[in-house]
Amino acid sequence: MKKRKIEIMDTTLRDGEQTSGVSFSAAEKLTIAQLLLEELNIDRIEIASARVSEGEFQAVKGITAWAASKGYSDRIEVLAFVDGGISIEWMKKAGTKVQNLLTKGSMNHLTHQLRKTPEQHFAEITDIIALAKKNDIETNIYLEDWSNGMRNSPEYVFQFLDFLSTQPVKRILLPDTLGVLIPSKTFEYISKITEKYPNIHFDFHAHNDYDLSVANVMEAVKAGISGLHVTVNGMGERAGNAPLESVVAVINDFIPEAKINIKESSLYSVSKLVETFTGYRIPANKPIVGDNVFTQTAGIHADGDNKNNLYFNDLLPERFGRKRKYALGKTSGKANIEKNLQELGLQLNQEDLKLVTQRIIELGDKKETVTREDLPYIISDVLDSHTYEDKIVIESYVLVHSKGIRPSTTLCLRIDGELIEENAQGDGQFDAFMNALTKIYKSKKMTLPKLIDYAVRIPPGSSSDALCETIITWTNGKKEFKTRGLDSDQTVAAIKATQKMLNVTIS
Repeated sequence: MKKRKIEIMDTTLRDGEQTSGVSFSAAEKLTIAQLLLEELNIDRIEIASARVSEGEFQAVKGITAWAASKGYSDRIEVLAFVDGGISIEWMKKAGTKVQNLLTKGSMNHLTHQLRKTPEQHFAEITDIIALAKKNDIETNIYLEDWSNGMRNSPEYVFQFLDFLSTQPVKRILLPDTLGVLIPSKTFEYISKITEKYPNIHFDFHAHNDYDLSVANVMEAVKAGISGLHVTVNGMGERAGNAPLESVVAVINDFIPEAKINIKESSLYSVSKLVETFTGYRIPANKPIVGDNVFTQTAGIHADGDNKNNLYFNDLLPERFGRKRKYALGKTSGKANIEKNLQELGLQLNQEDLKLVTQRIIELGDKKETVTREDLPYIISDVLDSHTYEDKIVIESYVLVHSKGIRPSTTLCLRIDGELIEENAQGDGQFDAFMNALTKIYKSKKMTLPKLIDYAVRIPPGSSSDALCETIITWTNGKKEFKTRGLDSDQTVAAIKATQKMLNVTIS
């Protein structure tokens, strides 16, 4: 089958920057432009709107100067306006060579916003196209609100297209400006247009208001569209535009008659850079680039992956420069844990693996997930916990820490079946806990080892809710020994380490 080439035009730097609260610096715009063209191999990029601001002008100058040095000038586009030539003058000074001229694609917009007849609008467009050609600027035409135009005033849309077919225009851009299209209408409208004008290059510009942008893109391609407009991470006004990463995957996997030249393996790195520049966070469940999309959580899935990759699909993470992960939590099974142990180069016998699995499930009831980096600490804690019998048990405690009042602890300890309760204050919560414990031991004429070192560790890169391991070094006057406690709360981890100490010293 001979494949039909589909151009991809990325408008992250223009339409994507209309995301609420997003504004790129000139240096960020240049960096993103370079990555889009050279790293991802995007066919064209729309980088700005003419006349917006002095900062935008300087950013455009920087990009066009770089593009000219690389021979990319015809791949750099700017949104321009029917404004008597002001946009053309702006573009000349900025050095850009392609204008995407914004015109009215529905009778509703033409009548109520411009208050002009079709003939008046077409005459002004003719003048702008001629002026652009005179200044060596190529013209593409946006039919703003085209989708509503096809729904409510199709006669006007075809009158407009008849006019444009006589003009020196390279591409006609069909935007679903208000995101009102559904897949069936996308196919119907674009089919009518491509069948009537088979020799004209049409682009489709989807918006995601109903979460249908990618579905609409699929129908547009099937209907004969020649180009698609996308943004990195689906950025854009309101609910955003069609996301580049999803569009690329869908076309490559489900539309065999279409060909695009995008480098899939660079999608994730560019996505993360744009996330960093914008502060616009990618949802964890966002397809292709979200943190969770290549993470198996259920133990049965990890088990299936071990048995002929039963839970794999065509969206292999390696395609996008990523790796599959196996989450650890309350739905984890032994297969999940074994996958993570393999990554760490660790191996456990079946009995210890069962104990570690149970501990992870318990932790999962408190934490949403346990990271792979937590595993060595969990293993250490679990194996250490089964080297002695709990003859002394900390049954309950209350830790109080308030501004202006010394921290205090009420502690209930079980020793040989007897419950003993004490209260004490201290310089911190754990100090108060140790003071209450000392009172209990004195009442029983028992001696506590002396605490000589206290250290806390968390896995590298962990967040504020990470598991922390508290390691306490004790001495009984004859030797030193260490005990460990593991919890997402540092003080609770220290108390767990202390309970281990109490049982080690009497075992």
